[in-house]
Amino acid sequence: MGTLDPQLSPPKPTTGGDDDDISPIEEVRLTVTRTDDPTLPVWTFRMWFLGLLSCCLLSFLNQFFAYRTEPLVITQITVQVATLPIGHFLHAVLPSTKFRIPGFGSRRFSLNPCPFNMKEHVLISIFANAGSAFGNGSAYAVGIVTIIKAFYRRNISFLAGWILIITTQVLGYGWAGLLRKYVVEPAHMWWPSTLVQVSLFRALHEKDKERMSRAKFFLIALICSFCWYLVPGYLFTTLTSISWVCWAFSHSLTAQQLGSGMKGLGLGALTLDWTAVASFLFSPLISPFFSIVNVLIGYTLIIYVAIPISYWGLDWYNAQRFPIFSSHLFTAQGQKYNISAIVNDKFEIDLPQYKKQGRIHLSMLFALTYGFGFATIASTLTHVALFYGREIYERFRASYKGKEDIHTRLMRQYKDIPSWWFYFLLGVTLAISLVLCTSLNKQVQLPWWGLLFACLIAFVFTLPISIITATTNQTPGLNIITEYVMGLIYPGRPIANVCFKTYGYMSMAQAVSFLSDFKLGHYMKIPPRSMFLVQFIGTVIAGTVNIAVAWWLLDSVENICQDNLLPPDSPWTCPSDRVFFDASVIWGLVGPKRIFGSLGNYSSMNWFFLGGAVGPIIVWLFHKAFPNQSWIPLINLPVLLGATASMPPATPVNYNSWILVGTIFNFFVFRYRKKWWQRYNYILSAALDAGVAFMAVLLYFSVGMENKGLTWWGTNGEHCDLASCPTAKGIVVDGCPVN
Repeated sequence: MGTLDPQLSPPKPTTGGDDDDISPIEEVRLTVTRTDDPTLPVWTFRMWFLGLLSCCLLSFLNQFFAYRTEPLVITQITVQVATLPIGHFLHAVLPSTKFRIPGFGSRRFSLNPCPFNMKEHVLISIFANAGSAFGNGSAYAVGIVTIIKAFYRRNISFLAGWILIITTQVLGYGWAGLLRKYVVEPAHMWWPSTLVQVSLFRALHEKDKERMSRAKFFLIALICSFCWYLVPGYLFTTLTSISWVCWAFSHSLTAQQLGSGMKGLGLGALTLDWTAVASFLFSPLISPFFSIVNVLIGYTLIIYVAIPISYWGLDWYNAQRFPIFSSHLFTAQGQKYNISAIVNDKFEIDLPQYKKQGRIHLSMLFALTYGFGFATIASTLTHVALFYGREIYERFRASYKGKEDIHTRLMRQYKDIPSWWFYFLLGVTLAISLVLCTSLNKQVQLPWWGLLFACLIAFVFTLPISIITATTNQTPGLNIITEYVMGLIYPGRPIANVCFKTYGYMSMAQAVSFLSDFKLGHYMKIPPRSMFLVQFIGTVIAGTVNIAVAWWLLDSVENICQDNLLPPDSPWTCPSDRVFFDASVIWGLVGPKRIFGSLGNYSSMNWFFLGGAVGPIIVWLFHKAFPNQSWIPLINLPVLLGATASMPPATPVNYNSWILVGTIFNFFVFRYRKKWWQRYNYILSAALDAGVAFMAVLLYFSVGMENKGLTWWGTNGEHCDLASCPTAKGIVVDGCPVN
């Protein structure tokens, strides 16, 4: 994000008295205003109306898209941009007459107390952030409901699903409340990512004197995006993945493996569908160019070096018996594994049936994804410890000893949130979760001790992870660790494993997101109690809308998530939920011991932990040996190793187009048309997201529900049917040539 992005290098604490009095962090001094008007109203009709509407709309749209092949995530930036002109419009049309409400004494209220202000705008965006599950799209626990109903074909009650979603979201809020004093108020806990939001708010509220206003540009771009999506979304769906190599070599299996954008390595594959560009990696227009370069290097090394060598060169783990790129699980004979056959009536593993089918095998990409995931976790911990450890320690010490900065002093004029609010919320959430794990245990499988163990992990890790994120903008992902641990101590129960992961890791991740929003409110001088209520209400509403939409789609879309039963152009393939389901099988049902342990095929993948841990040490030693070489500390192994962490469900066409579009806008446009970029870049991103979202919903209600589709060459997939075939001799798979 160019000059707005504060992540390029770790800032150094300053020593100047005046500067330290403002803030010890230079980026904060340059970005955040040092004034406040506590008289500005925030509890306005406009805030509640636009905030609740944004929360409901985003949670509906993001859950709707979550099941689609290209699951576009609409983030709060879209709402930030879209609600500004609406807020000004409401100020222009709403009556300013004051009135009394019975029960509120002599207090007078107005639907239009003042011009639309920045504090209202911030609270609306906080509502919207809850609607997008803090950038994740939809509540993580919805995936549990989906895999039970759509993949395992079992039942879970709406009540159990709702409790699971709400408690896992709100539990993170409890952890965040306990730690707010340690990682929000101290000036040295500066949360770099929030400065981008602060910059955008300030830019949007500056006076607009240009002929092409931001609101006008947004409306034009939205209409164009809305109209264009009719083409790749309905009339010519093949444009979602233009895999021209497959078209040129329609009878070559190897060429299609190389050229398929959705089932192969995506060599030369591109798209004219914005959902394919922004689905898994979010909008490339809001990603800084250095981040795009890191992803490009890691993606190239893994997809175009590691996988070809492992698949064609080494035939590692008999890789050629399976597709080169697939998130499905396979038998030793290259057939899709029949998961339902190894699940008994108690929703646990049926060992005789498992032994009959044999061990589970993974595609080369899926296996390497887990290997690089192990390496990413280990390298993140050692990288942060070596390159940021001293800084984190000094910042944490300074947060206790350092004096308050101007922002903390300004926030003292507002009533703080009583600690008992958080204790009460945490206690009630834990009590309801225990009821879920005891009274409804048959539906969620997680025992009471598993819930308490998950909460202990979340409590222990939330503070250090929050400190790392607040000072370095890197958030170590520990989800695989929670899956691994529960899979070892409580194997054979898939739903127990994913529930444990959700209560353990995801509640911690939610806490970090909540704390980040708290810091945004701190910088923008939002009354803390207003932040509390907006976050809490938004989270409950969003979770409720998420499960309602999920329940509706799971019951109304025939064969949803079953890609082998859906037509080629069907968008309801649920790629993210497919990977979530596979994880429940690998870590929960079968267990890591039978996959990555002594009873499985992939035990050597555990060496990736060691490799990932040692890698940053080597880079750090080179940095110490050659301190004048400034490029050495720029080698960020966690980013390089984790570049393809979204694969699967993401595919090469997503990465190719994301990298290309991101480079065009955040390198060429940013460098050569900086004023245009500064004025319209974020606006364009929001407009593209919004236009596509509205057209996709319109298409579903107008033609999708009636199953009215077009049938011609341009709606018959990407035309790379051979890309998903094995290449080993003697392996027979339907629709594939036998070698």
